[in-house]
Amino acid sequence: MFHTYYFYIALLPSVILHEVSHGWVANHFGDPTAKNAHRLTLNPLAHIDPFGTVLLPALMLAVGLPPFGYAKPVPVNISRLRKPRQQSLYVSLAGPLVNVVLSAIGLLLCAHAGVTVSGNNIYVQNQTLFNIGYALGISNLLLAAFNLLPIPPLDGSAVIERFVPNKHLGRYYQLRARALPLVMIFVILSEYVFHFGSTAFADLENWWLGLI
Repeated sequence: MFHTYYFYIALLPSVILHEVSHGWVANHFGDPTAKNAHRLTLNPLAHIDPFGTVLLPALMLAVGLPPFGYAKPVPVNISRLRKPRQQSLYVSLAGPLVNVVLSAIGLLLCAHAGVTVSGNNIYVQNQTLFNIGYALGISNLLLAAFNLLPIPPLDGSAVIERFVPNKHLGRYYQLRARALPLVMIFVILSEYVFHFGSTAFADLENWWLGLI
């Protein structure tokens, strides 16, 4: 039997690794901002944002909205990268790539849990291992897919950034820094108006399960 607390347990290290990967790649390409701020750590306390990690998800759940939150962003100074226009894309995509890898690890754990399918029924020999793998895989699949949306300030918006002329980059970065409310509006509209979020996630989940 699957319990939702497996998801919450899987989300914490997944979000931390997502954020740390941004700083690690930035440091690799010449920007030590995250390293100097002591953010290249797996200590959860260094990545908790009081509003985004605790208060915002609680408030959204309390009013019946889909839970949404974020960890404290790892600081990156794009101008300190050796090749800012090119390497900023790598920095942004590092987080979703880590989530894809973790989702694949979850898939392997599920595959080794002794899963057999008969009609519409799924039988599992090692339920605990399957629960861990399922929570790790699905939570990271969701994190990767969501963060790859080309909406500032999500990681996928780095693709848009590649097409912004140099003379407009400063203005774009200002817009990106203030664009978080757009993401919140998108989450609410996609769930309650267009019903895109739940449908798309269900399709992703079914595709992932089909890989076992």
